[in-house]
Amino acid sequence: MTRSLQTVAYPRPSALESGADGRRLGLETSRGATPAGAEDHPRFFSGFLTSPQIGAAALLAVADVAAARYHQPQWRASLDPVVTGNGDRLRFESFSGCGGVYARLDVLAPGLDDGEVGHGTTNVDVNDPLREALSRIGSDDPLHLRVGPEELAVTTLDGPVVEKKVPLPDRWLRGFAEAQVIAAGFDLRAELPADEAVRFLRGLPGAGGGRRAAGGPRWVVPVGRGLRPTTRPVPGAVCLPGPERLGALRRVLRHATALRVYGPAVGAAAGTAGAAAAWEVVLPGMRLTLTLSPDASRGFSGEGGVLDALATEEAAGDAELIAVLLAWEPRIDVADLAASSGLTPARVRAALVRLGTSGRVGYDTAEAAYFHRELPYDAGRVERHNPRLRSARALVAAGAVALDGALATVTAEDGHAHRVRDEAGVLSCSCLWWARYRGGRGPCKHALAVRMARRGAAVEQAAAVMGGGVR
Repeated sequence: MTRSLQTVAYPRPSALESGADGRRLGLETSRGATPAGAEDHPRFFSGFLTSPQIGAAALLAVADVAAARYHQPQWRASLDPVVTGNGDRLRFESFSGCGGVYARLDVLAPGLDDGEVGHGTTNVDVNDPLREALSRIGSDDPLHLRVGPEELAVTTLDGPVVEKKVPLPDRWLRGFAEAQVIAAGFDLRAELPADEAVRFLRGLPGAGGGRRAAGGPRWVVPVGRGLRPTTRPVPGAVCLPGPERLGALRRVLRHATALRVYGPAVGAAAGTAGAAAAWEVVLPGMRLTLTLSPDASRGFSGEGGVLDALATEEAAGDAELIAVLLAWEPRIDVADLAASSGLTPARVRAALVRLGTSGRVGYDTAEAAYFHRELPYDAGRVERHNPRLRSARALVAAGAVALDGALATVTAEDGHAHRVRDEAGVLSCSCLWWARYRGGRGPCKHALAVRMARRGAAVEQAAAVMGGGVR
């Protein structure tokens, strides 16, 4: 397994301090991206939270996920949360060490008071003493929030820094990207009022701090004002894989005003062993969302949702064009980007998927829209180190793909020939991967190789036609 060592550096530890005007929460930032380029310690906000206790609890929930291992991996990635300033809101994101849970706290305009929100993305320090202090914030304590260095100290940050070094496996990076792509296919499936939300979440096995829930994926269906458990994926059902993974929501339950559940389109999950889903707790001026992988023992990295976009050379060029047009928007409008770029909406969406694999956009299920951010690490490794993508490109380079209309033959490295069939644009394969997952975890390397070979043949044919016209 490929991994690197990620280093984040802060001018000082984040801290919660008391002052004459109330309590002051200083969240220190690391090196990050801004509209002016990369900065060592960008400053995104200085002002008050309208709901201090709720904001503190929600931030702790995001930090809980960053430090959690819901399965039993051989490695652990526990990066500090990522913070993005989108001009009208602050977003705090994290990803679990096991690669199966993505968390995001959106502090919206009503949750912020007396302060302008900047633009950019970086890591933010959440250390153990700060966590302990945040857990003690009362409901009546005014809380001034600063994200970034003190204004007067911005030019005097040449002293000692606080460094943290954590392992960053490629599987963790790929999972972060896959979670965004999968969430883009979700619909709102249920919305529960506050009392039903609390009752349902507190009644989940394992979510109350007890033993881990046993068995395979669970399912729930909307019934009246609540959700009813079911043993199979009936139409309209939403998967709840590993209910103990919603434990981080316990911190904010008593403040919840609603619970929203997002999942694949109606009927899309039927017949599968499990499906990803997003669980969003609505809070005063904020939203806290946990996106769960299809199984507690299965991270997002192997889902394969980004592979078709990564294999498209057209999307690579389109992504570079779209990236230039992004301006830290909290909600990316596909129609506006299509008009500005001259691309079709379909090509813009493919380009956004491509940008998601490098951490340059995220996806907000509540608003059904991408948002601009730049993750503070080399997420380009997602593409370079994706095993299926590398294998597919090697097969094409070796001339192992023979095209024959709707059929294709791919000769694997061991000499075994696999048949790939195209039915209305959906590729199936005779390999064991397809037999096991039936496309449920993205295309196999043979299907990817066929797509690449067909695109290459189409480009050559178009070039030949143009060349003949010139002569």
